[in-house]
Amino acid sequence: MTDDTRRAWRPLPTDRPVRVALLGHGLAGSVFHGPLLAADPRYAVAVVMTSSPERAEAARAAHADVEIVPDADAVWERADDLDLAVVATPGETHARFGIRALESGLACVLDKPACTTDVEGAELLATRDRTGVPLTVFHNRRLDGDFLTAVRLLREGRLGELVRLESSFETWKPTVTKAWKAGASPAEGGGVLYDLGPHLIDQAIRLAGPVEESYAELRALRAGAVSDDDAVVVLRHASGVVSHLTMSTQARRPGPRMRVLGTEGAWSCYGVDGQEGALGAGASPLDADFGLAGAGRGSVLTTDAGDKAVPMERGDYPRFYAELADALQGRGTVPVDPADAVGVVGLIADLHRRHPVRSRP
Repeated sequence: MTDDTRRAWRPLPTDRPVRVALLGHGLAGSVFHGPLLAADPRYAVAVVMTSSPERAEAARAAHADVEIVPDADAVWERADDLDLAVVATPGETHARFGIRALESGLACVLDKPACTTDVEGAELLATRDRTGVPLTVFHNRRLDGDFLTAVRLLREGRLGELVRLESSFETWKPTVTKAWKAGASPAEGGGVLYDLGPHLIDQAIRLAGPVEESYAELRALRAGAVSDDDAVVVLRHASGVVSHLTMSTQARRPGPRMRVLGTEGAWSCYGVDGQEGALGAGASPLDADFGLAGAGRGSVLTTDAGDKAVPMERGDYPRFYAELADALQGRGTVPVDPADAVGVVGLIADLHRRHPVRSRP
């Protein structure tokens, strides 16, 4: 579809499901996006893009009457029969596919990172503005139970004024298990900072506000690694808050998932939100206990009165697509402003420019 023939985007009708093309059926497509879309009756996954026979079979099992196509061009050719493109492919393709989706008149969800360079980010936003087609980014970790708990405690004033945020995603993966990740350089969206940084940095900005200064220590610890697998980022926010963010695949014993320090109290918790694990194990977002896994995992509030266990908020990934459906049907805004996601990528790209990845001697 050319610029001359592209249909003007209008809010979608409410009397039929949003017709979705899911680009990619690896971890992001099959574990995150696919189950969330399948659980919401306002969506119908009509097309899945994959060249893998095994993934095609899994997509047919997950989505009734789905059409399997081998490449993105086949998606754009079907744009007139679709409403939404969900891009769940490797990071270096996100901006390119996102731009093509918007130019084809398809609303678009990009998995993170939204892009890998400042230039790509600027082009994405310019295309969104030029076409008027909705664009958003899957910063689903805004809907983790631990993050929602931190938001609640700060909103209720139980911590006083925020002073310092410590946040980490740490795992033990001594060897690389995905070939495309093993060969991806930071310029291609490779490395743990591009993989996990969009979530932790986005959360920090949501809690503490805009960033004025930043610093990083980026290391490649595994033999033959071409990008960082261990990263520490320090952010100084305009509010005066300092965030210490740790991302690593080389932590045999992870530290706290979050520690939030305020003038009147502190809160910490351990372990990652359970929604990803539940979805990967075959759970449905429609299950009565979805989002409750891991509730109360070391969630402790400390004040002058001592330590007190506090309940964790329920994780709520389904809210992302619920809010998106409302926005596509003209009843709200997209769940994540893409400018937020592009700004986070710009910060990550700048950290890589100023602090090159160091390999183990």
